[in-house]
Amino acid sequence: MAGVQLCEPRRLYNVLNQQRRLPRLAEPGYLCLLDTRTQHEYDDSHIITARRIKQSPSGDYLIPDSEELRCVRYCVVYDCETSSLGHCDCEEEEREKGTRDIHQHSKRILANDFLISLGAGEGTAVRYARSLQQFTRHPVLVLMGGYKRFSACYPFLRTQKILWMPQELDNFQPYPVEILPAKLYMGNYRQACDQQIQKDLKIRAQVNVSEQPAMLFTEKGKLLHISVPDSLEADLFSSFATICDFIDTQLGSGAVLVFSSLGISRSSTATMAYLMRSCRFSLK
Repeated sequence: MAGVQLCEPRRLYNVLNQQRRLPRLAEPGYLCLLDTRTQHEYDDSHIITARRIKQSPSGDYLIPDSEELRCVRYCVVYDCETSSLGHCDCEEEEREKGTRDIHQHSKRILANDFLISLGAGEGTAVRYARSLQQFTRHPVLVLMGGYKRFSACYPFLRTQKILWMPQELDNFQPYPVEILPAKLYMGNYRQACDQQIQKDLKIRAQVNVSEQPAMLFTEKGKLLHISVPDSLEADLFSSFATICDFIDTQLGSGAVLVFSSLGISRSSTATMAYLMRSCRFSLK
């Protein structure tokens, strides 16, 4: 089995905001985000693109199509505020019962969905995730702290929207990737010029490692522009110390965004340099 793992809110935030040519949320088989809370709680607000787990007339929770789960890269489940995998029954007992329970669950079918009986209280996400792990190739992720913690960290990713059309996902505007919680972000030029993003993430300074000037921050000392061409021959190494010192200075007063034109090579190089120099991260 793929297993069950806890997922920090920051990890889900970054999963939601990945992009290639288009946002990765638009890719089939990328993310299956499942909400196990009550219908009222879900309708009030939920995480963007989340689907509420359906229930049978008898109140049993339905497992989504097993073929969909088998192909998905990230399967994330959340409830109100589960904070550990120990909220459900004793883990040793669960391991012993696992094979037998899965066999029983797999025999109960309703309209191409699998049924599972779960309590609606604390730990629902963990118990539900354990029932999904037989269908997935990757570990099922349980959101640590549930919706309560995630929505407190990222209130701008809450919604009441239920149905997302493919074109809407294609046009979804991702936020910068979060490198250090609420402190260091990495993104592209468009994100750096978006005032709403700066407000939502409380960004107070920027490091621009592209040739394009960005003048969103007019306050003196809040913008560092290292003009570097997008070329294999470009010299970014000589500016590492300047970049790192600037970020260290600015983090005391708020979050910092490091960006380049596309937010891929130059910005990631500068960000890795900072993590290795100031945070003592290894290259691995």
